[in-house]
Amino acid sequence: MKLLSFSFLALATSTHAAPGDGDWATAYSKAKTALAKLSTANKVSMVTGKGWMKGPCVGNVAAVAAIGFPELCLQDGPLGVRYAQQVTAFPAGITTGATWDTSLFYAFGNALGAEAKALGVHVQLGPVAGPLGKIPTGGRNWEGFSNDPYLSGVAMANSISGMQAAGVQACAKHYLGNEQERLRDTQSANIDDRTTHELYLWPFAEAVRSNVSSVMCSYNKLNTTWACESKALLTDLLKNELDFQGYVVSDWNAQHTTAGSANAGMDMSMPGDNFGDNKFLWGTALTNALSSNQVPISRLDDMVTRILAAWYLVGQDTNYPKVTGWTSWNGGKGGPNVQGDHKTLARKIARDGIVLLKNTDGALPLKKPASLAVVGYDSIVNPQGANVCVDRGCNNGTLAMGWGSGTADFPYLISPLDAIKAQASNDGTTVTSSPNDVPSSAASAASSAATALVFINSDAGEGYITVEGNAGDRINLDPWHSGNALVSAVSAINKKTIVVIHSVGPLILEPILSSPNVIAVVWAGIPGQESGNALVDILYGSTSPSGKLPYTIAQKASDYGTAVVNGDDSYPEGLFIDYRRFDKNNIAPRYEFGFGLSYTTFDYSALTISPLSTAQGSTAPAPGGPKGLYDVLATVTATLTNNGTVPGAEIAQLYIGLPSSAPSSPPKQLRGFSKVFLEVGGKSSISFLLRRKDLSYWDSAAKKWVLPSGAFNVWVGASSRDLRLTGMLA
Repeated sequence: MKLLSFSFLALATSTHAAPGDGDWATAYSKAKTALAKLSTANKVSMVTGKGWMKGPCVGNVAAVAAIGFPELCLQDGPLGVRYAQQVTAFPAGITTGATWDTSLFYAFGNALGAEAKALGVHVQLGPVAGPLGKIPTGGRNWEGFSNDPYLSGVAMANSISGMQAAGVQACAKHYLGNEQERLRDTQSANIDDRTTHELYLWPFAEAVRSNVSSVMCSYNKLNTTWACESKALLTDLLKNELDFQGYVVSDWNAQHTTAGSANAGMDMSMPGDNFGDNKFLWGTALTNALSSNQVPISRLDDMVTRILAAWYLVGQDTNYPKVTGWTSWNGGKGGPNVQGDHKTLARKIARDGIVLLKNTDGALPLKKPASLAVVGYDSIVNPQGANVCVDRGCNNGTLAMGWGSGTADFPYLISPLDAIKAQASNDGTTVTSSPNDVPSSAASAASSAATALVFINSDAGEGYITVEGNAGDRINLDPWHSGNALVSAVSAINKKTIVVIHSVGPLILEPILSSPNVIAVVWAGIPGQESGNALVDILYGSTSPSGKLPYTIAQKASDYGTAVVNGDDSYPEGLFIDYRRFDKNNIAPRYEFGFGLSYTTFDYSALTISPLSTAQGSTAPAPGGPKGLYDVLATVTATLTNNGTVPGAEIAQLYIGLPSSAPSSPPKQLRGFSKVFLEVGGKSSISFLLRRKDLSYWDSAAKKWVLPSGAFNVWVGASSRDLRLTGMLA
């Protein structure tokens, strides 16, 4: 049948969202009552950070006694509480994303939120949706979940819900277009309107829909205007079109003017001054701008109302802990132990985020081998200590975290070698170790072993630290420390070579895969404190691997079509990043988006697709966008069966191809996934709900989402290229 073309009014520059929408009504009512009790001086104080190192946290806002508002603590980061001790160092976002597990996304957020709250942190600066990850060498991609906006959006929504259920305010960052570290504080990301909506804004919309308390505006410019000074970005897109109810906080020193940032829609200045110079763009300067009518008092009232509403929304006005005993500036010592039993969750995420890329003739799981060689510096903890490098600004020993502000101190770090030795001891396996990256030493260790495990890695981080010539962004997509040579030396002498890779993002694996003696490749991501234990769970088969790639691994770097640039970035690739580009240009990846092997096998069957609803949805504003955007228009179901020999989990993926009536669109786009654990012979029905937004494209001329006419292609399968079931939605 021919579909009715339905579209709705865009809530952009011409529409003003209502304060207190959705779940925020009570919080806004309380906020407005409190606002009436504040002086202008109180209000200015609440929107201006106290200054760098002027409180226990990386960001601090002064208390206001008149309304019982405490000194507000803002603290990094997205994988653990930075600058504190006795906290959990969870796997990085990119490894959490590789689990494709909504329950783990939520559990992670909830655990992180619980630890932050117990330490007295009000605002935990995460999770990360920007960078999305369009550039494979981008320095901070590992902090986010995936370069696919749908997967990133689901992870954002669930982790935010978990964090805020625990009582801490989440902060979605970095908004928007901060896709590389090079020149991040001067570059303009010039992104067209459709690409903005369908890629980079998408996961932030899901964050807003999940009632995220705050959004952090980024260092870069967007379409030639500083992100933190852009009314189009902060007010028109975020607060009006997406009906964002919380507040916008600057990235640290990303503010540029007093009145410009205020009138654009920024609500909180961090850290207040320029990293300790006592020069404040708000504070007294904002008071003067109010007096001279450069900034209307209504704008200040809106800032404070939003900050208060977020505080009330998560219940921080009642019995919230205070920062006690620790500060960011004393090594985080003296605070409470907040880890609880979270190491179990950290191990589960790290384990389920491992992606098995190659497994020739059932090389894995290991079955009590007589002897093992464990090779590579990446197999051990840095001999100087896991936390010896400030903000993890080195790549010594096993890689379990990138570098920069998105880090936390390890309470401990289980190395691969130590975990393997513990298992080998139980099995009676002899272990020979060469814990360095010297090829001759590696070959010697591997020469007489039944199986050799070679550990290599690739690191990245934030641009204020340069590690081995990598100024945040990676120089290339090769393993560090001559990892290819290390693998070559071992595989030349051992016919059962297994390569384990810890990496912040894709690598070119062709040199490694060229050896027939490399019989297995294990992609272990950025696993956090439980690294070795999680790896052993997979290597020895106590758990069948279920992780899937949250990005594409190419055969050569140029296949991605994106790279770090010097100067402004015009985003010429548009919508076509990662698998969208590979599909459009018929480029064969080495390992496609969504790929991951298991120790068992799964059968897909019984695809059913409901008729497409043509009911018109509500155009009323709601957090995340007009209510009708999220109406379910169709349901897709299928049956999944474990027809292999061991229990295991599969991640079934749904891809949609828009009708030809939609202008220049990716051939397919992820629009659903479901992780199911099945015993041997077990069978389960899986269901995917398709929302109006999932089936629409952004019409830049009309400034609205459009549901195109015609039939939609529907694919369900094990990856973006292993598509087992095909149908049409009409």
